[in-house]
Amino acid sequence: MTAGDVLYEDVLPGGSHWSFIVNAGVQLRLVDAEGGGNAAMLAYNPHNPLERLNLPDTLKCQHTFRLTAGHCLYSDMGRIFCSIVADDLGWHDAAGGTCNAALVKRKWGALSYQEAHNDYRRNGRDSFLVELGKYGLGRRDFAANVNWFSRVDAGADGGLAYREDHSPAGSSVTLRFEMPTLVVLHTCPHPLNAAAEYPRRRIGYQLIPAGPVAEDDACRLSRPENGRGFMNNYLYALGT
Repeated sequence: MTAGDVLYEDVLPGGSHWSFIVNAGVQLRLVDAEGGGNAAMLAYNPHNPLERLNLPDTLKCQHTFRLTAGHCLYSDMGRIFCSIVADDLGWHDAAGGTCNAALVKRKWGALSYQEAHNDYRRNGRDSFLVELGKYGLGRRDFAANVNWFSRVDAGADGGLAYREDHSPAGSSVTLRFEMPTLVVLHTCPHPLNAAAEYPRRRIGYQLIPAGPVAEDDACRLSRPENGRGFMNNYLYALGT
């Protein structure tokens, strides 16, 4: 088995959710199959779920508002869950959060399982809760989430504006996991999406082996803080 081999692949329908545990040394490639998609993600340490994705620290230590290739996603213990090793878009949202039932109902109307079966209108908050419940986690375990394939710009007045048509069909982003990680995903609409109809955009995903992290790795070297983050991962791995 070599880097680049696809270990597993599938497609998440729009307005759905899924979760899985990824080991260190595995890459997750997400693909916006139709364009205009949104893949919201949370991350936890499966061996200690108190350790979870910390987007404020992720943005602050890398001096950025957006996420793209060369950036890393940090836990609240200063370790790196994953590195962004490839990206077609140059901008993924780390500030917009997720939609809830009230927002979906206000924008697109309620459509229950009894009315639409598996095509009912899911919302991001409840989708996260369903997946978190599979691991004994719940509302108190929420954290800020990434929105892959979505772009939100901050205006001079501090307001946030959603960029429509940011992600063309076939756009992808690849994450290389640096430690075991519980990944929680949903494909519900971005909360700032102003589409007239409930957006259902499929997101493809592939699990691919990663090669060893080189000394000149772009993610390791993009910020001094990232070098320290990789060292924190190294020390953690020694203990496990």
